[in-house]
Amino acid sequence: MEKIRLSKLMSEQGLCSRREADRYIERGWVFVDGMQISELGSKILPTQKITLHTAAQSQQTQLVTILVNKPVGYVSGQPEPGYQPAVQLIKPDAQFCNQSPCKHFKPVHLKNLAPAGRLDIDSQGLLIFTQDGRIARQLIGNDSSIEKEYLVRVKGHLPEDKLKLLNHGLSLDGKVLKPAKIQWQNEDQLRFVLREGKKRQIRRMCELVGLQVTGLKRVRIGKIRLGNLPEGRWRYLEDRERF
Repeated sequence: MEKIRLSKLMSEQGLCSRREADRYIERGWVFVDGMQISELGSKILPTQKITLHTAAQSQQTQLVTILVNKPVGYVSGQPEPGYQPAVQLIKPDAQFCNQSPCKHFKPVHLKNLAPAGRLDIDSQGLLIFTQDGRIARQLIGNDSSIEKEYLVRVKGHLPEDKLKLLNHGLSLDGKVLKPAKIQWQNEDQLRFVLREGKKRQIRRMCELVGLQVTGLKRVRIGKIRLGNLPEGRWRYLEDRERF
């Protein structure tokens, strides 16, 4: 059995991200079969047991995940000149609280906060930012199967055979897309449920069947719904909520 880099194995087991793993190892917060490991690059067998020091566990409980209702015109990740990143929406006066007491915003919550997935500049709706590598991996890891639901306003004619193609049978970038769940929501709006997230996937899928997208809104990621979160506002993921 071949040994694997400890930080990679920790990420694969969902203990933390690889970057977090390296920080924990440097601090002596990682134990393998009860023995402290503090050397970066260490390799272990996949069958060995990894545990975290209580200090690492405590630090993980303080990591935040934030839900944003992104308006059109903001980019989800690194912006090009002239464009605003959606992270700029996360400021105290834009916080939306639907629980009591409300978690208090702290500037430290912006440290190492990164988008877990994309939502293009012409789209709106639910966008997740997180400090927690475990959640990021759950949402955008290579083996992620988290559903993402969208309401998509379209123009054009969609016969039944093309609707079936949207559900399964289309390819992008030379690869067959995973099966999706797509149905009419009303006379000019489709509901898309996807388990993958290629760049501008929905718009490109619609183009392949002769439709033009005029509006796109993400309303759900896993078990988390956009709900009554107002456009341009944000809230914390609550302790009881799970994707």
